[in-house]
Amino acid sequence: MSRRASVVDRRGDGDEGVTTTSKPPAESPVDVRERARAIPEAAVARLAVYLRVLSGMAEQGVTTISSEELAGAAGVNSAKLRKDLSYIGSYGTRGVGYDVEVLVSHIERILGLTRKHSVAVVGIGNLGHALANYGGFPSRGFPVAALFDIDPDLTGVPVGGIPVDHIDDITTVCAEREVSIGVIATPPQAAQAVCDRLVSAGVQCILNFAPVVLQVPDYVEVRKVDLAVEMQILSFHVARRADEAAGDVVNGVGVDGVVIRP
Repeated sequence: MSRRASVVDRRGDGDEGVTTTSKPPAESPVDVRERARAIPEAAVARLAVYLRVLSGMAEQGVTTISSEELAGAAGVNSAKLRKDLSYIGSYGTRGVGYDVEVLVSHIERILGLTRKHSVAVVGIGNLGHALANYGGFPSRGFPVAALFDIDPDLTGVPVGGIPVDHIDDITTVCAEREVSIGVIATPPQAAQAVCDRLVSAGVQCILNFAPVVLQVPDYVEVRKVDLAVEMQILSFHVARRADEAAGDVVNGVGVDGVVIRP
């Protein structure tokens, strides 16, 4: 791969700007931190989607991709994609697009994926079993390092190759194994106590599947995954489309825009 930098006119509408076909230049931790703070949270979520798409394409041997192709694969419009990538200092070259390897490096760096992130899953029921065995965690840089449950019959039993520890040992085990992300998959009544133990072990990022709002210090980041809420949102969209379709029929518009005469 040629190690050069291309500077192109940035006034057009397509893939353009400044790009390098080598690894991105090293930035100090302060520079990366300041750049990350300027990125809106919604854009961070989309960057994770772009990374997933790009990683899959890299595995297929794709070396360059246009903004239109990447936007289509990620389900966004190309203008929004180019805006998102500008936050991380990545621009495409007109007529060429983006270098996949370089873009992956940019996104991984800004998302902090160049660091080690060990994961602990608390609550080894059906969901916890699934999470412990999910191959997508280690393949994306999030190896599961610890599992916990309150059931003494599960203690010592390996799940996904990792023996389950008792919930009373969260603080000690998480500190020893340098766990940075905790996943709570417990019943709702146990979630806050589990969260408190994770925080006391130094865990500052928590993914919460329990249907409760956790109380945490300001320095702890919590992401809530409520599957029931997501289903309710989908129900809203189904109902809205059904109402719109019914309204079209009432107004004399049938399937595919065909006018229905009363």
